[in-house]
Amino acid sequence: MLDHAPLLTTMALGLVFAFVFGFIAQKMRMSPIVGYLAAGLAIGPYTPGFVGDTEVAYELSELGVILLMFGVGLHFSFKDLLAVRKVAVPGAIVQMVTATALGTGVGLWLDWTLGASLLFGLALSVASTVVMLRALEDKQLLDTRAGHIAVGWLIVEDLAMVIALVLIPVLAVDASGPGEIAGELAWTLVRVGIFVALMLVVGRRVIPWLLARVADTGSRELFTLSILAIAMGVALGGAWLFDVSFALGAFFAGMIMRESDLSHRAANDSLPLRDAFSVLFFVAVGMLVDWHIIVDAPLALFVTTLVIVVGKFIVAFGLVRLLKYSRRMSLVVAASLAQIGEFSFILVTLGADYDILSQDAQDLVLGGAILSIMINPLLFAWVSRFYRDGADPESDEPGAGTASIPTADSPRSYDGAEHVIVIGFGRVGTRVATELWQHGVPTVVLVDDEDVVKALREDGQDAILGNAVRSKVLGAAGLPTATTVLVAIHDTLTAGAIVSKVKKLNPRARVIARGHGDTDVEYLTELGADRVLVGVYEVADLMAVDVMTDGEPS
Repeated sequence: MLDHAPLLTTMALGLVFAFVFGFIAQKMRMSPIVGYLAAGLAIGPYTPGFVGDTEVAYELSELGVILLMFGVGLHFSFKDLLAVRKVAVPGAIVQMVTATALGTGVGLWLDWTLGASLLFGLALSVASTVVMLRALEDKQLLDTRAGHIAVGWLIVEDLAMVIALVLIPVLAVDASGPGEIAGELAWTLVRVGIFVALMLVVGRRVIPWLLARVADTGSRELFTLSILAIAMGVALGGAWLFDVSFALGAFFAGMIMRESDLSHRAANDSLPLRDAFSVLFFVAVGMLVDWHIIVDAPLALFVTTLVIVVGKFIVAFGLVRLLKYSRRMSLVVAASLAQIGEFSFILVTLGADYDILSQDAQDLVLGGAILSIMINPLLFAWVSRFYRDGADPESDEPGAGTASIPTADSPRSYDGAEHVIVIGFGRVGTRVATELWQHGVPTVVLVDDEDVVKALREDGQDAILGNAVRSKVLGAAGLPTATTVLVAIHDTLTAGAIVSKVKKLNPRARVIARGHGDTDVEYLTELGADRVLVGVYEVADLMAVDVMTDGEPS
């Protein structure tokens, strides 16, 4: 009976095994990705027992790639990159070039073609978003300067992967000389350029407009369906009309959708399905890999892992130190990048699709990924001690930021009560906090910028460093005894997550948030905000009052 339903059987057993192995990996303090890959190996053709349909697995991996890249585009932030551009941009470029060169050398050593070796090296050069964020959060380093640099570094790598998605088909060309390769590259860039221009000119108008029309129907089910239809439709349309990869089309669909006022709803509503198919993507990758590479080519696997863990670590550490950051900060950034994950799998999947990479190359990438993901928590446990320890004699050097001030590296608890928490310290947060302090209202600022926290504490004000979505950080700000929480950040999606968490931890607290329109008011109110203030509305009301009172103070 199972033979007649290969899709259902492979998906069902894939999810069940992924849950079991993922849970075990989590309990062993490893990334759940290791468990998902192990689940794929368990139901793959290279292990005894049930064998899932490899053709179905391949189709599932394609769908997983589309939704993974759609999610990357939906959360892509140039703002985060610009904040640390001086170290993240040159650092990421040099590190990727160096790691790619090392990987290419390994490929040539194994007698692969130049194209296969280059793609193999590129797959070893890009770190996993999931693994990095998990490691930084576990060690409470995500909201530090080092964490911000690591995330910015990763954004540059994401951009590089988008470019790689364009160049991979060129590597597959059976060209007779440089001229033919250059011609194929030029034609590829023309097709991609037309697709990008169409998305930026037409997509930026059509997609937000379409989302708004669907949202007006009031149907949550239809809105979720529209998000998936746009993601899949753009990916398929780009591949069919312009011969671009599914991944590239999905990335641009997410990036364009981010500009919509409804982007926070799009991200929230599509998250469960994106998560589910991301898991199936890792399971499918595990199914497609032969674990016998451990026995057949142990030296090649060891060298591959050495490039990922040791090579990338040394290069990243040296680059951050060269830019005059402290040893502790350099260690944290280097440890964050000493692993590979989902983007590497996307690259080898595409490489296999275009017959560039052999099965051995795919197996080495997966084996290196699993080993690097398993080693990464141990590496972080060693490195994070140096970051927390204030004994680094070089931490006061230029560019070290606040690494020399251990009190700014982690939240310190506020021991007052009946106070106000202001989340965010931009133009709005600064103004409201200053006003409250001037009137003697006990106020705590919660912000994820170490420099701001340091400056406020030096001025004698209460400030907590951290991400307000995290329960520990809210607890450090005294949320259980706070009377009011003012969410003054600009990003509505993050604001919604904060509002929801605040109401869950302290339902009695009054929550006031800022929004940008009717959609934000509805969204934040639904999540528990007691009041949502929209700047343009408040200005309009004040102008009307001013006219009706002839400018007299009310």
